[in-house]
Amino acid sequence: MKHKIFTTAAIIAAIVFAGIACKEGGAESSGASSKKIEMVKIEGGTFTMGSPKTEPERLPGEIQHQVTVSSFYMSKYEITQKEYYDVTGQNRSNFKGKDLPVENVSWYDAVEYCNNRSLKEGLTPAYIVDETKRYPNSDNFWVVTWNRDANGYRLPTEAEWEYACRAGTTTAFNTGDNITADQANYNGSMPYNDPFKEKPKETNREKTTPVGSFKPNAWGLYDMHGNVKEWCWDWDGSYSTQAQTDPTGPDTAPIFSRERVIRGGSWKYSSSLSRSAYRADSMNIFPNDRRNDVGFRVARNQ
Repeated sequence: MKHKIFTTAAIIAAIVFAGIACKEGGAESSGASSKKIEMVKIEGGTFTMGSPKTEPERLPGEIQHQVTVSSFYMSKYEITQKEYYDVTGQNRSNFKGKDLPVENVSWYDAVEYCNNRSLKEGLTPAYIVDETKRYPNSDNFWVVTWNRDANGYRLPTEAEWEYACRAGTTTAFNTGDNITADQANYNGSMPYNDPFKEKPKETNREKTTPVGSFKPNAWGLYDMHGNVKEWCWDWDGSYSTQAQTDPTGPDTAPIFSRERVIRGGSWKYSSSLSRSAYRADSMNIFPNDRRNDVGFRVARNQ
């Protein structure tokens, strides 16, 4: 797929055009999907990001630190294949179904979806994509700039994601210290020991499940554990031990990782890799990679 470059002039022109189309023919004639994304308002607050040293399967990178997050909106569900197709006209997903989460999408695919969806709804796109520029530490990844004042769709930051996933909890999962296959879609048949496993109930569905198949967390968000991993805005990098407000990760591709953060676990891996604090240290992937257990959900500014 050719990723579009959104210059400032192009964005303004597109928004004006979308606004005229909406006035003349309604949402359908503007090209927007017939159904808007269901969003949940996440009230801002301060929480402890990361995991305690006593948490089973904890990784060294999950250093606990205080983070304050401003209020924002997050999609209730992972973006479905229908929602993705309605905007892009494409669906590369391995597991086909309109209500299944879209997967096999790169970080750049998700960014482009956010921009195009924003334009269709007359919103200001959050991202400027410039394929003529590269990050200092990589020749393979073109530059994406986030306009933090834009009201369009975007990917959540890693801090926003964990804050929303926890929904006020401090346990390994938003369901408590453990999670079962009745509560999320993960691989309960992994060959190695999983301390969170409840053997009589475990299963391996070996595929994605329709979004919203399990109960939501306390803030009304579905599938924050399992189903598909979810792209976040941030480059992969070490946490600061200092208290932070609205952190966005490293400013550019780190020299040694050059990976974007994915969160939430998936149908392919054990429940321990779906914990609220799990950072996928060895599983974050390059922003142009596509995998059948990686999708995304969107956020918007308040």
